[in-house]
Amino acid sequence: MIYFDINKISDFQVAERFMRYVQIDTESDSHATSFPSTEKQKDLSRLLVSELQQMGLTDAHLDEYGYVYATIPSNTDREVPVICFCSHVDTSPDCSGKDVKPLVHADYQGQDIVLPDDPSVIIKYNEHPDLEHQLGHDIITASGTTLLGADDKAGVAEIMDAARLLMSHPEIKHGEIKLLFTPDEEVGQGVEYVDLKKLGARFGYTIDGEKAGTIEDETFSADGVRVVIQGISVHPGFAKGKMFSALKVAADIIADLPKDKLSPETTAEKEGFIHPTEMKGGVDKAEINFIIRDHNTAKLAEYEDILQRIIEHVVARYPGVSYTFDVKEQYRNMKEVLDQYPEIMEVGLEAIKRVGLAPERRSIRGGTDGSRLSFMGLPCPNVFAGGHAFHGKMEWISKQDMEKAVLTILHIASIWEERSGK
Repeated sequence: MIYFDINKISDFQVAERFMRYVQIDTESDSHATSFPSTEKQKDLSRLLVSELQQMGLTDAHLDEYGYVYATIPSNTDREVPVICFCSHVDTSPDCSGKDVKPLVHADYQGQDIVLPDDPSVIIKYNEHPDLEHQLGHDIITASGTTLLGADDKAGVAEIMDAARLLMSHPEIKHGEIKLLFTPDEEVGQGVEYVDLKKLGARFGYTIDGEKAGTIEDETFSADGVRVVIQGISVHPGFAKGKMFSALKVAADIIADLPKDKLSPETTAEKEGFIHPTEMKGGVDKAEINFIIRDHNTAKLAEYEDILQRIIEHVVARYPGVSYTFDVKEQYRNMKEVLDQYPEIMEVGLEAIKRVGLAPERRSIRGGTDGSRLSFMGLPCPNVFAGGHAFHGKMEWISKQDMEKAVLTILHIASIWEERSGK
């Protein structure tokens, strides 16, 4: 069979689509008890459903939990495994996602990029090594007062543009393809209520990675630890020898954490950490929340034991003070699942090679929706979306890298069909 040359496609709409999506505020909320954590995430999801239906994806819909499901029908007689492409619509609460003003810096030539709404925010060439590979590209940033939202509206836009191209280029042969857009990934709840039976996919790919050409098959394993300290509260005028402030105990626990190891600021590559993310409370009661991370799942228990020993040592200094220590599993290293299905990565690496990039297999010092999806029964590595400096005002992405991501999605779909004929 003679296959259509996917790399000849030039009618991309991904950058325009992306710049439209980032202007819709979809910031999630880690303190909310609802799902999704913010209703405004559905504003983008509803738009996606409308655009998918206009493309001809008649089953596209938004469910009660804020998930968008859609199907691109097969256009081949071959029996091809059903694959899914997935991205999340929410942006991180670490930096405002309201009133994002995307800007295009055309034909980038290596200069520092000063963002106009706050000239103190400068994307410096010598501090962002990947800018070296962007000469001649069109760089998209925010204006200096918000994040951009490339994590992961770039992935959303790339999947949407790939869907449009698959529907308008029937000469690209592929099996049935499922699309899934999730809320609340940034607050760790992205696939909490996803219906995998309804989705009906065998394998998946999240489009949520960073540098063009990368594909990730390994994440941290992750636990959360909630420590609640019960202090002894006495009127401060009569507190001598009697009061033991829970908040001061919590501060001592933070102060006793390792300074030269086991923290995000002192570790890299495969090294794990114990990281306090929030402390709140008062004299009577205080709470500290920790995240525990390592690529080796067995090490989580080791780190939790270290943390508990530190807490016990501190609490012992304060007679009558007590604490609780609650561990909650968050996600596990998806490599444990993906190694059982090497063909998924083989297709991803081959697709990246076919778009003219040098494939780079990476590990993530973090997690994706794919981490949990893999353990739920949908093996799911993470493909590059092209964004950089996520979660902050210096976030940036290249229009040309987004187009490469669209082509990678098309090649993944095509290669699965091609291999099914062997």
